Amino acid sequence: MPKILSVFGTRPEAIKMCPLILELQNSDSLESVVCVTGQHKEMLAQVLDVFNIEPDYNLNIMRPRQTITSITSDVLTGMSDVLSTVKPDVVLVHGDTTTSMATALASFYAQVPIGHVEAGLRTYNKYSPFPEEINRVTISHLADFHFAPTEKNKIALQAEGIHSGIYVTGNTVIDSFKTTIKKNYIFNNKIINTIDFSRKVILLTAHRRENIGIPLKNICEAILSICEEHPDVTILYPVHMNPAVREIVEPILSTSTQVFLTDPIDVTDMHNLIDKCYLIMTDSGGLQEEAPHLGKPVLVLRTETERPEAVDAGTVKVVGVEKNNIIEETRRLLKEPQVYEQMSCAINPYGDGRASERICAILNSEVIYKK
Repeated sequence: MPKILSVFGTRPEAIKMCPLILELQNSDSLESVVCVTGQHKEMLAQVLDVFNIEPDYNLNIMRPRQTITSITSDVLTGMSDVLSTVKPDVVLVHGDTTTSMATALASFYAQVPIGHVEAGLRTYNKYSPFPEEINRVTISHLADFHFAPTEKNKIALQAEGIHSGIYVTGNTVIDSFKTTIKKNYIFNNKIINTIDFSRKVILLTAHRRENIGIPLKNICEAILSICEEHPDVTILYPVHMNPAVREIVEPILSTSTQVFLTDPIDVTDMHNLIDKCYLIMTDSGGLQEEAPHLGKPVLVLRTETERPEAVDAGTVKVVGVEKNNIIEETRRLLKEPQVYEQMSCAINPYGDGRASERICAILNSEVIYKK
């Protein structure tokens, strides 16, 4: 029976890979093997628990203040041993993390076919997001199977000379809602359970490397101004564990009674929080895909996005990292009902929740019958 080795190391990867792994585990014709690198640790474990997935291998590479270089070298070394042991027929990696890029490179060195889940996203700026843009470009030119969420992603791959093995599947993150969204949900996080959702609650996330420094400070100062101007607004900010993020965020935003800072929250809390909040402000990629499914407007705190489908659909707007622009665009959503209605009613461009099913069917077809 062909072996499919799924490898991931961060919380965002896990959220999108776990639905696919569940689908593979239910297959009668494919053997699923799971390896985590531990690029994230506690946050990764939360997601695995939610989906009830137990990894077969764990590289445990996480170290204090780890660097891109250390992650890359540790994953390359660790994956070499795993690949020798498992001898998979295909290795699946996700998106644009350093774990995925290094795993793809290790698989290429071992001459094992690579399947790239969420292929074809591009900003065409190699330093934004950093290092993710170059990670995903590198993976694309190593991969044999390209599971593109949208037609635009397919076109982006073709423009780079990649013409075979591309499949438009939708995004597996939509599949995850089958497991996580629940009626009458009670949050695990005690702080969230104190929030009054009859108010306009804004979910904020900001942690990207390129935003650490002046951009993140601008974002925090914009949030203070928004709170002063709109006393009916509550800001909920799950703050990344990165000390460089916390050193900026906490001194500025802990001064406001309208801002609730909390540690990172688990995936079920996050998805149900998206469902209950009024709007989202983020520099995250995943939230730009998740929010449209739940009808929530998103203001992207970056200067560009690799997810233009949501911008074209009208549910996402890129507002940059300048304080005044963030304030102005937030004001419009809070004060102009027609603007909010247009964004909240936009059609989700990322699929119907069957991406994992499609990818599994493709692997059945392409791997089994070519062995």
